Amino acid sequence: METKTRITVLNHILALNLDVNIWSARKKLTPADFGGSQLPPEELASLGSKRICNPEELRIFGTLKSRAVNMLDRHGIRFLGGWGVPEKVADEIVKELEDIQKDFFAANEDFLNRYDEAVQDWIKQYPGWEKLIGSSTVSAEYVRSRMGFKWQFFKLSAPEKGSVKKGLKEEINKLGGTLFDEIAKTATDTWNKCYAGKVKVTHKALSPLRSIHSKLNGLSFVDPRVLPITDLLQTAFEKVPPRGLIRGADLLMLQGVVSLLRDPTLLINHGQKLLDGYKAEDLLDGLITVPTTSTVKPIPETSNPTPTHMTQSETQHQIDSHGLW
Repeated sequence: METKTRITVLNHILALNLDVNIWSARKKLTPADFGGSQLPPEELASLGSKRICNPEELRIFGTLKSRAVNMLDRHGIRFLGGWGVPEKVADEIVKELEDIQKDFFAANEDFLNRYDEAVQDWIKQYPGWEKLIGSSTVSAEYVRSRMGFKWQFFKLSAPEKGSVKKGLKEEINKLGGTLFDEIAKTATDTWNKCYAGKVKVTHKALSPLRSIHSKLNGLSFVDPRVLPITDLLQTAFEKVPPRGLIRGADLLMLQGVVSLLRDPTLLINHGQKLLDGYKAEDLLDGLITVPTTSTVKPIPETSNPTPTHMTQSETQHQIDSHGLW
């Protein structure tokens, strides 16, 4: 089923660009580094680079960047080379980015304070190559200029002229599909980490599903079929006992929900069915009904759904078992 987000989504969304710079600790190799040795012509082969500092010293900065990216992926959707985030959670996102930025700057100061020592320790690890490394070292101030952590928010508006607006409109049209695809990827990771082959799980297994619920809830304006899926997830949470291990029918239900989330097309179809009037409880009951064949009967197409009078077989849906049955 096709998704097509309306351009009015710009009334609710902000574009965010994350701008993180991390010094590579590399310099380009030159012919002079090889003392006049015969090298192939540049048209045939190009020289690589040399490390002038231990890459482990810079690992923390990559970790902090990943932390920011993961946070933005939880709240927003990839859009225009950055993220589209709900305007109503912008302040929350800024707070989290500021916390990460603070850690980034603190790590940078710590690194710069021992930078010269770190370079010398790196050189000592490679006796005989001191000149190769030492000839390319840079100052701590140069390194400072190559490090940065910042971001920019933009409020977008579509141009009036149709031909000028076309490119932006095309990107907005894809937002619904992008959102469902991102949910599917997260759900697949969740399945592999928390649910695959499990006969019991703790309540920690609900955490990634709650993150999915929060993302869908925040971005419900992207597609009308999103909000019914958030209601489905909330209903599933309410069916799980508040404490203790999750097993049996409750676990099977959650595994069925994750399997549903893993399939964007199926998820969109069921979002539409819920939008048309089918009840979340009926769909969840269908997920834990073990069918007699490998194919679960789909909801019948009808212009007048009567979910409150549906039989058990009518609540079953076409869902890949993923080994559940």
